[in-house]
Amino acid sequence: MELKNIFKASAIVSALVLAGCGGDINITPTVNDTSVNNSNNTTTTTVEGGNGNGSTENPCASYDADGVTMQGEFTGGNCEYSKEFVSPSNPLAVDLSLDKLEGTGVHFFKSSLVVGENCNTSDNCTIVTDGPTLSIEAGTTLVFDDASSRVQINRGANIEATGTYSAPITFTSANAIASLKVSDPQPQDWGGIMIDGLGITDQCSDAERTAGTCNAESEGAVTFYGGNDNTDNSGTLKFVKIHFAGGLPAGAEEGDDLNSLSLFAVGSGTTIDYVDIYAGYDDGIELFGGAVNLKHVVVTDTQDDSIDIDAGWKGNAQFILIKHGTVVNAAGNSINMGNGGFESDGTKVKDNNVAPSAPQIANVTVLTTDEESVRDGNPSAAIKLDDFISATWYNTLLVKTSGTQTHCFENSADAVAVVESGDVSMKNSVMACAVLGKAETVGTTTYTNWLTDDAADMNTITGGDADVLSSNGFATIADLKTPFDVTTIDANFFESVDYIGAVSPTDTSSDWYDWAKDAYDNAIADEQ
Repeated sequence: MELKNIFKASAIVSALVLAGCGGDINITPTVNDTSVNNSNNTTTTTVEGGNGNGSTENPCASYDADGVTMQGEFTGGNCEYSKEFVSPSNPLAVDLSLDKLEGTGVHFFKSSLVVGENCNTSDNCTIVTDGPTLSIEAGTTLVFDDASSRVQINRGANIEATGTYSAPITFTSANAIASLKVSDPQPQDWGGIMIDGLGITDQCSDAERTAGTCNAESEGAVTFYGGNDNTDNSGTLKFVKIHFAGGLPAGAEEGDDLNSLSLFAVGSGTTIDYVDIYAGYDDGIELFGGAVNLKHVVVTDTQDDSIDIDAGWKGNAQFILIKHGTVVNAAGNSINMGNGGFESDGTKVKDNNVAPSAPQIANVTVLTTDEESVRDGNPSAAIKLDDFISATWYNTLLVKTSGTQTHCFENSADAVAVVESGDVSMKNSVMACAVLGKAETVGTTTYTNWLTDDAADMNTITGGDADVLSSNGFATIADLKTPFDVTTIDANFFESVDYIGAVSPTDTSSDWYDWAKDAYDNAIADEQ
């Protein structure tokens, strides 16, 4: 029941009494409302008489709104939540906790799980900076069944989703759950996770940031984000899996898509750590400004870009494993996944006094293919440079074993100047690429010169057949290259390493090794 304070009746065991030849049947029903709202947000309903064990408990999440208690319906071992419980037009205004259910039970949302008000301050709305928090227990699974349905954390609201390696939190398609499955799961089964922050994006002017009228509009679904605080805290995603997400909502134009994880002007106070994204429709993670950091991230077989940087993102990233490949769609066909490993855009709106995106990114492995993505026919590339990007990649391994129609690097005209100047760069990295660039020449230089002219950059270019990966297919071989000491950039975030690439070949007992291996093996299994 969604309204658990309405009258609840239980039909209790009837007594049948047969008397002699007359055969009278006496039925004596007893109906009692004995529901109790416990402090742990569950409802206990006692059934008197009958089997004698006395109670069943509804473990579904609940909250109070205007004197009415709303609660999910417990059915078939799962908790189901209708649009009357939460939706874009009915967002959560209070804290909500989702607990791990017994056995294989999941929390099934029939609409979007929206937390906090989607506030456009130009419409006389005030952002509640201490808004509601969505708390999710380790081991919990949340599922959705529509390309428009999503988890949406609005400005001022928070999500606290902290799993563990052995008990991750999973956001996935209802079709991935046996009790709910109507077809095989595939990309675009549901919308993904959107977090709107109060950080700095170049989509707003200084005047708007100062006046509190920065209301940049998100892609995929119209929400509002941005502010003047790059240290803003929107919560935690840790040991989280996001599978079969991203989508084109009904009525939206191609390109106005939902990503698996969209981070809109999210600040550095937010934690994004140990995230596994698989089989997404659009980008794996897209960052629109802000300064949130990324750590221990695996993105496998997403149709568009694995990591998309834009609008002046100023964060750091370390330990990023990206794999392009194939998945089997609902029709049983194998489709090619993967456009850019990184789509790296410096600006979305120029001349708003926000410097282009300038992240420091370390310990990356990008495993490309020689195929073109089913999404748009664009090639599987490792890094795309665009719009004055000023990023630096350290200790990075790019792999392209064959290049009959694809390449490792490509750039737009807006990236020529930063390649020539070295504002975008790679250091202590290995490019094991059958074809290095879409075009070797970049303005007055070449990709080869950009990577190797400065000996201090310590980059190496090899062919696609170079021996760079361990036998497991994703970890770097030992002693491939001396790494850059990234703790000299930011010792509070970056960890010291003795290898390049995303995963060490020797540290095989760490959570990161196991997390990466599980994600990689899951993706490989769908190709066989």
